[in-house]
Amino acid sequence: MLEQAAIAVVDVEKYQQLHALIDAVFAERDVELFLDRVGRSKFGIRSFEAILERGWLGKQAAGLFHGLPVSDQALTRERYLELVEAVSPELRFRYRKAYTLY
Repeated sequence: MLEQAAIAVVDVEKYQQLHALIDAVFAERDVELFLDRVGRSKFGIRSFEAILERGWLGKQAAGLFHGLPVSDQALTRERYLELVEAVSPELRFRYRKAYTLY
C-alpha cells in the first residue's frame, strides 16, 4: 500500500492564511458562486495558477502563495485540488464545463 510522505509546513502563518481563503471559497454557501465564475471563464477548475492570479481565491491569495516556499506551494496546490474533487456530484454536473476544461 502506498503511503504519502508527510511534508512539514515551513511558513505556517502564511500557509494557514492562504488555506483559510481557499477553504472559504469552497464553503457550502460560496462554492456555487466560485464554480459559476470559473465556468464562465476560459479556464478549467484545475487551473490553479490562473484562478489564483485573477483573485478568485481572495485578493491576498496570490501574494500569500508567491511568498511561500516551493514545498508549501505544492501542499497548497494539492489541498486546492482535493477540495475541487470533493465538490458534490450534483454541482460537478451542473458546472461540468469548468470540470472538463484543462
